Amino acid sequence: MLAAVAVNLRSAASRAFSKSLPNSTFSLSPLRSRFSIRAMADSAGPFKKVQIQRDDTAFDAYIVGKEDAPGIVVLQEWWGVDFEIKNHAVKISELAPGFKALIPDLYRGKVGLDVAEAQHLMDGLDWQGAVKDIQASVNWLKANGSKKVGVTGFCMGGALSIASSVLVPEVDAVVAFYGVPSSELADPAQAKAPIQAHFGELDSFVGFSDVTAAKSLGEKLKASGVPYEVHLYPGNAHAFMNRSEDGVKRRKGMGMPDEDEAAVQLAWSRFQSWMTRHLSA
Repeated sequence: MLAAVAVNLRSAASRAFSKSLPNSTFSLSPLRSRFSIRAMADSAGPFKKVQIQRDDTAFDAYIVGKEDAPGIVVLQEWWGVDFEIKNHAVKISELAPGFKALIPDLYRGKVGLDVAEAQHLMDGLDWQGAVKDIQASVNWLKANGSKKVGVTGFCMGGALSIASSVLVPEVDAVVAFYGVPSSELADPAQAKAPIQAHFGELDSFVGFSDVTAAKSLGEKLKASGVPYEVHLYPGNAHAFMNRSEDGVKRRKGMGMPDEDEAAVQLAWSRFQSWMTRHLSA
């Protein structure tokens, strides 16, 4: 039974992405996905690497920010723990009044270099196991100086962050970017922590992060009774928060040429206000 649910979760997420991707230089090549996946570079930069134990497994996590600040678990896109999710974590750590950001490595060291590899990795993700990783990360932060802990995520991580509000009682607040969990994983109508969510109006990932999915999420969050906000950004497609040079190039290669710095800054401002409000001790 559990194995069947896991397969359903993987196939639903995969369908949402593969059906919506335009033809591009980021071709879906299952052969290449088996051979090109590489381990994340060990260059730590501003991050401290720790290992977190849960059940009978352990995973690496990358931490940046003030030691005793409110904690925020930062969840990867389908690429893995790559340059862009690290950029987001650094940005979060620098927002006033200061946060301690932790990235759990859900793929256990693997990073997709193109769409084919990313899809291969996401297809293989144990989503229930990822939720357990999130819970262990939240509890690690609370045991190491953070009185309250939020969860945020982008794309795949956005869906998981919403799921954490339903499934991880230790979560104090969530901000999700362009991703909604499948009904098999979590029902947002059962959310227990406040949720703020961000979507681009031009997002084409049907049922996962398009306008219809965003509006459906809002209806379910209203039913949950928790504080919530759902924001739509006109003229913006999926992953509009990715503003590094490499991130912009990658989005363009996937048929998403929009660049809207004002929308990005507005989203970060809303993020900052939400997390400050709900994570204040």
